[in-house]
Amino acid sequence: MDDFKIQYEKLRSIKAYKDLQAEIINYFFDKTISDLCNGTRLNGHSEVPYIKKRLKGSGGYRVYYLLVIKSDCIYLMFLHPKNGPSGASNIDDDFKAALYKKVLVCIKKQDYYYLRLNDDKKSFVFEHKSESISNAKPIQFKEIIIKS
Repeated sequence: MDDFKIQYEKLRSIKAYKDLQAEIINYFFDKTISDLCNGTRLNGHSEVPYIKKRLKGSGGYRVYYLLVIKSDCIYLMFLHPKNGPSGASNIDDDFKAALYKKVLVCIKKQDYYYLRLNDDKKSFVFEHKSESISNAKPIQFKEIIIKS
């Protein structure tokens, strides 16, 4: 499943969410793993934090991701806006658990996308792992892995 990619593309087509791409770039790119540890941990003090992060404050967006610290990887799992035409309250615990299970399967199968920052540093593209022309390690300042 492509939960993050599908939701992102859906939201980007809505004028009210024109800032979504910039918010993702500003938060996730050119950061260290320790920079990305802040947010609400959904799995306590696990060595592999499952995080819910607010982008653009309390009325902005929620992004759910898994942070695999020992391999410097971020797996973006889902996002949703809090306001606007597609605004929603937080996702329920069952959905959070289902996302977590899905991402673990995708990691094991190596079925995910890279998020590549374009040269202009104002946009990014999704590239499936099987299509990747680079052998670069994920999340090396210009890449983010997301599950498919």
